[in-house]
Amino acid sequence: MAKVLIKEVMKEFDLELISGEEGINRPITVSDISRPGLEMAGYFDYYPAERIQLLGKTELTFANKLSSEEKTSRLGRLCSDITPGIIITRNKEVPAELIAASEQNSVPIMRSKQKTSLFSSRLTNFLEKKLAPTTAVHGVLVDIYGVGVLITGKSGVGKSETALELVKRGHRLVADDCVEIRQEDENTIVGSSPELIEHLLEIRGLGIINVMTLFGAGAVRSYKKISMVMSLELWEQNKQYDRLGLDEEKMKIIDTDVTKITIPVRPGRNLAVIIEVAAMNFRLKRMGVNAAEQFTSKLANVISDDAGK
Repeated sequence: MAKVLIKEVMKEFDLELISGEEGINRPITVSDISRPGLEMAGYFDYYPAERIQLLGKTELTFANKLSSEEKTSRLGRLCSDITPGIIITRNKEVPAELIAASEQNSVPIMRSKQKTSLFSSRLTNFLEKKLAPTTAVHGVLVDIYGVGVLITGKSGVGKSETALELVKRGHRLVADDCVEIRQEDENTIVGSSPELIEHLLEIRGLGIINVMTLFGAGAVRSYKKISMVMSLELWEQNKQYDRLGLDEEKMKIIDTDVTKITIPVRPGRNLAVIIEVAAMNFRLKRMGVNAAEQFTSKLANVISDDAGK
């Protein structure tokens, strides 16, 4: 299970540690954040203790109106065994009862100068990226005219060589050999390169080359949303390949269905140009222009006219 440690959040957002230092290695396993308003009022039946607890001006103002016994009880119940940490926003003063409970249960209390709503949004985005479902795919990811194209196929079919030609034609390399993919939301998957091989291409017979050093910073990018998959396979004489483009194949990556096009490889075919055109055609389809459907419609009209004569 993916997790983020409290100390990583502290470093990312420059948070001040108030108490509970022993718990800075507590894991965060969910991206949701809780603002415990009902809990401050005494209702703990559905307290989401596994979430980061965020206390802003509203919660702290309410807490200060409670009696000493109520404040001790309710703030103490916020610091459970599974609570990753509690963050105070707007640089507000931390109640002494909360500090005491945090020290007793080793729950880190941190403080931020930012406004509650802004900090909540930034923290949620950070946690969603860090805790998103991930996988790794053998292939090459290239940004072609703004379309993230994942090139897959068996070893030796020519994926890296095709990527090199695409880079020479002005497109940008994201990852070669291993593409790390994370699910950012329901229909969005983003690919990136492992840090060890970032900006590198392996060309058989030539070895490893650094694309950024050879072609400049404009030839690479760190990550890209994957919009389509180009599967390269060796040409089979007896296999029927799509010649119109009406049938749209899909490939499931994590929980997202991505458009997949199979390209047969044989000597004389310029794969880089084919993939480049496929990316442009994909953009046209998203804008409502489908050449295959237009051709089929015209053909049907011609046949209908001929039949009526």
